[in-house]
Amino acid sequence: MWAFVTSTAATSLVLATLPAAQAAPSTSLVIAEVYGGGGNAGALLTHDFIELANAGSTVRDLTGYSVQYLPGSPSAGSAWGVTPLTGSLAPGGRYLIREGGGSSGVTALPAPDAAGNIAVGATSGTVALVSGSAALTCLTALDCAADARVVDLVGYGNAVVREVGPAGGASSTSSVSRPATLLDSDNNAADFSAGQPSPVNSAGQAPGGGDEEPGSLRIHDIQGHTRLSPFVGQNVAAIPGIVTGVRTSGSRGFWIQDPVPDSDARTSEGVFVHTGAVTPSVKAGDSVLVGGRVNEYRGAGPAQSLTEITIPTVTVLSSGNPLPATVVLDSASVPDSYIPTAGGGSVDGLPLQPDVYAMDFYESIEGARAEITEAHVVGATNTYHELWVTSKPEENRTPRGGTVYGSYAQPNTGRIKVAYLGSQSAFPVANVGDELAGVTAGPVDYSNFGGYSLQATTLGTHVDHHLQREITRKQRPTELAVATFNVENLDARDPQSKFDRLASGVAVNLAAPDIVALEEIQDDNGATNDGTVTSEATLTRFTDAIVTAGGPRYTWRYIAPQNLQDGGEPGGNIRQVFLYNAQRVTFSDRPGGNATTATTPLTVKGAVQLSHSPGRINPTSQAWANSRKPLVGEFEFLGKSVFVIANHFASKGGDQPLHGHNQEPERSSETQRHLQAAEVNAFVRQILTADKHAQVITLGDLNDFEFSQTTKILTGGGTLKPLINTLPANERYSYVFDGNAQTLDHILTSPAIRQFSYDVVHINAEFSDQASDHDPQIIRYNPPRAY
Repeated sequence: MWAFVTSTAATSLVLATLPAAQAAPSTSLVIAEVYGGGGNAGALLTHDFIELANAGSTVRDLTGYSVQYLPGSPSAGSAWGVTPLTGSLAPGGRYLIREGGGSSGVTALPAPDAAGNIAVGATSGTVALVSGSAALTCLTALDCAADARVVDLVGYGNAVVREVGPAGGASSTSSVSRPATLLDSDNNAADFSAGQPSPVNSAGQAPGGGDEEPGSLRIHDIQGHTRLSPFVGQNVAAIPGIVTGVRTSGSRGFWIQDPVPDSDARTSEGVFVHTGAVTPSVKAGDSVLVGGRVNEYRGAGPAQSLTEITIPTVTVLSSGNPLPATVVLDSASVPDSYIPTAGGGSVDGLPLQPDVYAMDFYESIEGARAEITEAHVVGATNTYHELWVTSKPEENRTPRGGTVYGSYAQPNTGRIKVAYLGSQSAFPVANVGDELAGVTAGPVDYSNFGGYSLQATTLGTHVDHHLQREITRKQRPTELAVATFNVENLDARDPQSKFDRLASGVAVNLAAPDIVALEEIQDDNGATNDGTVTSEATLTRFTDAIVTAGGPRYTWRYIAPQNLQDGGEPGGNIRQVFLYNAQRVTFSDRPGGNATTATTPLTVKGAVQLSHSPGRINPTSQAWANSRKPLVGEFEFLGKSVFVIANHFASKGGDQPLHGHNQEPERSSETQRHLQAAEVNAFVRQILTADKHAQVITLGDLNDFEFSQTTKILTGGGTLKPLINTLPANERYSYVFDGNAQTLDHILTSPAIRQFSYDVVHINAEFSDQASDHDPQIIRYNPPRAY
């Protein structure tokens, strides 16, 4: 326990002297010093700080502890500010917590062991060391004395909450601190005295201590020869480097690089210095010494980590220095193999092999400057002002300038994301096939969203190669044209411009197919979750827009889902929909189909037909849990029945990224798609068992690749033929993700459909200006003659 002068809480907090409680001085963790004048007028230091000490004889783990602050004269609504702690404190050691700062002050604190943003009072306040990170609720000395989580407490100035008497003398230029003996008599007035602030961190560093000369460590020592720094969690001091780039928004900080590299190709000479909420004041070309704590930042999920120096102290030695040389990214420097495997485990601890694997190569230059000359765009500019380029323009090149993802084993090693550290308004709006002429250069970074990137300080000149949206040919009078089109969460509340763009895609680019299977039609009020499941208003607007664009008046059929049972955006209730031109085809309506009733193939008078049209395939199967159920419809064209199955399989959400630290990455989402593919395959088999010559077209967004197990299950037994495989390998794509052109959308046909014209119509995925993120596909064929 500790002794207090307490206060009573009536209409106001009024001091009342009470007998001191029995003192039980701490023999271990104590608050050693408190300073709240950092950054104030006249202050030397730029930040407030709290310093802890370990008066005991054993190491104390601080993980889960916190320091907390309460104003000296709290009101009934006052709350304790909290700064969580990590790490440990050696016997006799010090632990420095940096808090809020101001616009004045010229001297930075030494590298802190923890950092918060509490504005500590310069002349009055209460600081508590707490076992736990939940904010204290006590507002009186007596109540705080009763809280067993409080390990130590210091009230200074006119603080209401304090141990007996408050410490005196705190100001913008003075701290309150314990003597070197760390005396703790549980009387703040007796234990603390005012004096010049003297912050010391766990490494024994004081302000300016040794920071005019480089320390013994260099950046390549910190980076090490694996993906993880050998100094992670440790404080480092006086690391020399040249500032090569500064990021002033988002994850603020700057990159430094040692202009004198070592001879080990595995160890990067650059590192990111993370400044948190503080905008860096350094500029490119500054020669600096940096101290701080080494951290491996890993965002949510199984991404790799980024080695960085956090809660830094920075000394600028000189400015205007030349930047270190760049690493050239091209076909000669970037290996053709992607990343080592670890049996599904982590590659973090594996020694880097930058001459063998592309991801090892990029890791070996993490934080260092790199450049690409004549960078070819393989992923269009997105809303975050990023695009994807390749340093290997001939790597699996598409006819339109992209790079095709053709197997799990080769994810295209030349791809790298480009962002810009300059003004976003200067970032190019580029499409696939465009070029950044000249040099694009900057530090190599890593993030969850895409992996390695070039944070460009220099951007090549955007060369627009005028990529054109494709227009397919019109079907002939005797050809049936069937298309699939993912329209990306279309609902009646979307702007007319989106309806118009998508409608033009149907009427013009797809040349008005006879049947269009739509994916991602939402209910009429979009993501509002109020039980609405109809899409009549959405489809009315869409079909009206198609007419305006020069297309036919389409009729529609769909099965309204149960609310919140089909996945997608919560409340949106996305579903598949058939649009059809009633002047060309007839829909065979057979009532009874609903969200939970299965349609089945029946043999009637020697011919196969559906029990319900439109209908769903086994909708209560666990294969479709929280996922879209296939929509099946029976059509008639030139007197022949055609069965169309519109699909939207489970998304890839939850899969580990290609660039993650677990290799090979786990594709957990495909388990459900395998079950879904088996359900559709079984349904097609039922049709073909009844009539082996039946015309069946299975199509839609399968959320999986042509080389995937999902496709193999779906086509098992020769029931269906994937038409994407009839195209040349470099044309097999309908979607672009992280610069990889890939196939997610498919059209598959039963054996009776032998002669056809098939086309992926590229109008969205390669463009920065998209009405949807998917490209549509179309098949045209003459129905086979009777057998």
